[in-house]
Amino acid sequence: MPEQNLSDQYSTWVGLIYVFNLIVGTGALTLPAVFSQAGWALGLSVILILAFISFITVTFVIEVMASANAIVAWRHIQHRKRICFSQDSSFNETESEVLQTLGESGPSNSDSEDTPLVMPFSTSPDRADITYRYYVIRDKIEMGQMASIFFNKFGITLFYLCFAIYLYGDLSIYGAAVAKTLVDVICTYQPENFTCNSTIPDTELCWREFALDRSDAYRIFLSIFILLLGPFVFFNIQKTKYLQLLTSGMRWLAFTIMIVYALKNLIIHGAQGNPPAANIMGIPTLFGACIYSFMCHHSLPALVAPIANKSTLTRSLALDYLLIAFFYLLLALTGAFAFEHLDDLYTLDFSPRGSGDCSKSNNIFIILIEYFLSLFPVFTLSTSFPIIAITLRNNLQSLFLNEDTSYFCLRKIVFPILAILPPYMIAMSTKDLSILVGITGSYAGAGIQYLIPTFLVYYARQKTNKLIGLGVVNKFASPFSSNCWLIFVIVWAIACMILVSVNFVQIHFYSISIPLG
Repeated sequence: MPEQNLSDQYSTWVGLIYVFNLIVGTGALTLPAVFSQAGWALGLSVILILAFISFITVTFVIEVMASANAIVAWRHIQHRKRICFSQDSSFNETESEVLQTLGESGPSNSDSEDTPLVMPFSTSPDRADITYRYYVIRDKIEMGQMASIFFNKFGITLFYLCFAIYLYGDLSIYGAAVAKTLVDVICTYQPENFTCNSTIPDTELCWREFALDRSDAYRIFLSIFILLLGPFVFFNIQKTKYLQLLTSGMRWLAFTIMIVYALKNLIIHGAQGNPPAANIMGIPTLFGACIYSFMCHHSLPALVAPIANKSTLTRSLALDYLLIAFFYLLLALTGAFAFEHLDDLYTLDFSPRGSGDCSKSNNIFIILIEYFLSLFPVFTLSTSFPIIAITLRNNLQSLFLNEDTSYFCLRKIVFPILAILPPYMIAMSTKDLSILVGITGSYAGAGIQYLIPTFLVYYARQKTNKLIGLGVVNKFASPFSSNCWLIFVIVWAIACMILVSVNFVQIHFYSISIPLG
């Protein structure tokens, strides 16, 4: 749990930009299609509601971060007490100053770990100052470390299991998106009856000269992608600052071009799409895509801890979420009405042979833009894939292995293979991104975004009240502090997962029963 060096800190605005870039990722590319299927009015309502609930659980994570830092400080004080008592019953001046810095003026007659540091109705003039000494976000404490502090062994196992399932889904989506993109860009054969508003079947040839259909090409490209990037999981690498700046710049350039291009089509050609106002059958995939698109909770500690001034953190994050919700609505609404048909990966609607526009332009600049937008997921996902795979490998090791034992063969060979093989097999079995995103977001994503922060903040409040005392107020406490909000989020998450499950079963049963009828 390293402390943040002054050189590593940045301003609140820089931190909010990092959070913005973390949230607005590849998941946003799946929004226009599922938004159009669910209907513009229903889609608008769902995006706003899920943005609000996601913000609620973000405030839970912020509160838990401060609580975890307080517990770490409390443990340090207990450790210092034991050292001082073991050395001498009397304190020297230096030792007293150390404890005072941490929030204690000196040794207590009670060394019990259950004794609160500050009593609920303490009238000490230093009580307000102690508040700011304990509940500070000074150390970068990751979600796994917070789970270890506040959960029991069973809860920790569930945490890592949920996290691993989500990362498996994440990697499956990455592999399928890259392979699908390469098929749509590289495959040149188009059937004679192909129109701009239809999707080329997977059974059609990829190239006229070779007896290779598009589904075979998809599997080949997916295998090449895994063979090229999979070996990185056997090593330790991290995304550098410059690589992050490069991918962030590409992301914003791509999103800006897509929105401007769709607005241009709406202004010049009028609305080509005709989405319904509401379609209940579109909720499962929209729900999963929205959760996936608002996900930032698992990486929030690494981005928030280095912020120098955290006094307005909650208000600033609220502004961030408002901007993101507006951006998603702008992206989804323009796409839903600008194109008659939308691919489940929005960038493919802008390719030279895209299903949405089918551009025949001879302008080299327009052609370059079309290829840039089409290949945009390949560039960004290729840089993120090894990082996510290594994170998954580390989580699997934390779930199944003891940190004190080496397990060289398992750590270096077995778990790296387990991190990349299941996502590869899942992506080989389906290229339907809407299903992958829907399932990943609706189940594991709901666990990480809704359930884990809610249970963390509940147990964090219990533990800090017991060990530190009710007299110390957490200045980073969520504005949604009532237990009613905790119950609401849990009921909402469970109800949504049940709804999604029932809807998926109905859709699957309907698709199977059609040939029998």
